[in-house]
Amino acid sequence: MSDKRAASKILVGPAGWSYPDWKGIVYPKLRPSGFHEVNYLAGYFNTVELNVTFYRPVAAKTTQEWVVRVAHNKQFLFTAKLWQEFTHNRDLSIENERAFRPGMEVLRDAGKLGALLAQFPWSFKNTAENLGYLSKVVERFRDFPLVVEVRHSSWDRPNVSSWLAERNVGFCNIDQPIIGRSLKPGERTTSAVGYVRLHGRNYNEWFRERPEGKGSEQRYNYLYEQEELEPWVQRIRSVARSTESTFVITNNHFEGKAIVNGLQLIHMLTKTRVAIPPALIERYPELERISSGPGSTPNLFQ
Repeated sequence: MSDKRAASKILVGPAGWSYPDWKGIVYPKLRPSGFHEVNYLAGYFNTVELNVTFYRPVAAKTTQEWVVRVAHNKQFLFTAKLWQEFTHNRDLSIENERAFRPGMEVLRDAGKLGALLAQFPWSFKNTAENLGYLSKVVERFRDFPLVVEVRHSSWDRPNVSSWLAERNVGFCNIDQPIIGRSLKPGERTTSAVGYVRLHGRNYNEWFRERPEGKGSEQRYNYLYEQEELEPWVQRIRSVARSTESTFVITNNHFEGKAIVNGLQLIHMLTKTRVAIPPALIERYPELERISSGPGSTPNLFQ
């Protein structure tokens, strides 16, 4: 498959959209009537990863509204994180499933859910017990395009890839600070869905313990340089050659850095200039060299 064809099915976008520090950087300081963040972002990206679904179930009515808000971008697909009750608290109760499923089913049935991401913590290591629990999660959500993210290097085994492929579950390739036995960057594919998440490389803040809700955003305070992105461009292209769709999610959200790097990745993958939110260029003037100018068309892969 040619790189041009591979790039046509790569969807790049940020993790989440509701960050107070994006005001005046990503979004305009003065928002027009009817402004909504996802509607705005869908003019620049073909995907957004739903971060809120990790913290709580989202009502079907709400996800239906989101489907309408991105309708102007025909190629747009959401991805969504599985609720932490399933991945971190290990509560696969019927009650939790009934609360979580309706919002996701709306996205899936509308053809707008590209992947459901089961993100497990670094402490979730490759043991018989954990593999048994992962098997239960996979079985419970097998009717969704499921992708698994693990962060401990003990999962970096050929038999794990085979296990996922047999169940048609995708593997999430991640960029994170490599500390101890942290999973290193890769380009693995185990289903028709390819997935890449870039978390940043803020070594000083990644594992820092903090009071609840205090300063956690500093983990994602990292701006990738172009030379750091270049190896990922090659990995992304490799993943795309083996999948039907590949999602590239920038999670280094602090002060809009995820938007900067997401736009740079689109530029590098397509080798074309890109539309950039006006406020973002004011904050990050280095984007001027890849900007297609004011009033340009959205960054939609054709």
